[in-house]
Amino acid sequence: MDTGDAHAMRLVHLSDIHLGFRQYQRQTPAGINQREADVATSLRRVIDAVIELRPDLVLIAGDVFHTVRPTNPAILHAFLQFSRLVQMLPDTTVVMVAGNHDTPRTAETGCILRLFSPLGITVVEGDAKRMTFHERDLSILAVPDMAQGRPRLEPDPTAKYNVLLLHGEIEGVLPKYGRELDRSPMEITLEELGAQRWDYVALGHYHVYRPVAENAFYSGSLDYTSTNPWGELIEERESGNGGKGIIEHDLANKTHKFHAIPPERRWVDLAPLSGAGLSPATLDEAIREALDNCEGGIDEKIVRLVVRDVPRHILRELDHRALREYKRRALHFHLDTRRPEIVRPDKGQAAPGRRASLADTVRDKLRSRLLTENIDREALVELGLHYLREADLVAGPAAEEVGGAA
Repeated sequence: MDTGDAHAMRLVHLSDIHLGFRQYQRQTPAGINQREADVATSLRRVIDAVIELRPDLVLIAGDVFHTVRPTNPAILHAFLQFSRLVQMLPDTTVVMVAGNHDTPRTAETGCILRLFSPLGITVVEGDAKRMTFHERDLSILAVPDMAQGRPRLEPDPTAKYNVLLLHGEIEGVLPKYGRELDRSPMEITLEELGAQRWDYVALGHYHVYRPVAENAFYSGSLDYTSTNPWGELIEERESGNGGKGIIEHDLANKTHKFHAIPPERRWVDLAPLSGAGLSPATLDEAIREALDNCEGGIDEKIVRLVVRDVPRHILRELDHRALREYKRRALHFHLDTRRPEIVRPDKGQAAPGRRASLADTVRDKLRSRLLTENIDREALVELGLHYLREADLVAGPAAEEVGGAA
């Protein structure tokens, strides 16, 4: 894009930073969780890119932190990076809304994002707020995640440019798997959103870059910090969107570009294997070959290998010394083994002595239990089965060798 166009009105849209996110048990030499350090580095790289683009407007669509009470190192890192942003771009307007991870459950707890207001960043939390920037002929309706009330999403008819900045879930748009059950975000219908009435809609909450309408987008997260990172990788691969990054959009020229900015840590989802009919030695060899053929090796990466149709007795006889070595080399190695599906007989057919599998029992229990109103039942079932597979990995005498790091 031509950054020198006097008639341009360029914005950068980013979201879901999740500073303070922790995962796995590795630490840096300074004693910080390695994944927390990775996420901090990903933000620094993104701020570098935003400074280079020199936009007129920066929109931060929520979930700056992973928790409402982040650690001091996470707060300090955010303060330093946002200070650098406003110092290097003194003429750029920066607007930030609170996401569901930034929003306290009780009004008595203050929102941590208020710390950034003295930097010159417009922080919107609690209630929606409309801002008018007369020198840019611009109106922004900023809508944080709101526990109470549903704001009217109406543009300002007197402004040349109308932008909606919103953290929430657009109803019917997002996949069920990977929704976070304990921090349900505000939900908005496509009709309520009314994207066609706005010049641009900047959305936060979903972690994959995704259009919702012609001019309405989730920018995605800056790193893999959701409950289902492997699902994100699959969606990114299938859509060909380039992975993680930020959006550059010109309100005047109506041009749009997604800038892919790879996170600090490489994630690798290897091609799945079938263990059907394989001996432990043959399956060991297949696993070794898959890891040896990983482009660039597995060292210091986060690696998953799905192996289907592996009976428990075969799993116990795998080469656990080799598996420990793979885990030592990678930042995290997840051998995702899945037992053969048990086909249940049709109702009415006799099956003496046959019991339902544990997965069937869990599925039936979760589908029949009473739930609070804001929990998606199918998402709960899918998450329960996911955790059951994780527990399978640590079953039996090989528990500490086969199970992934918590």
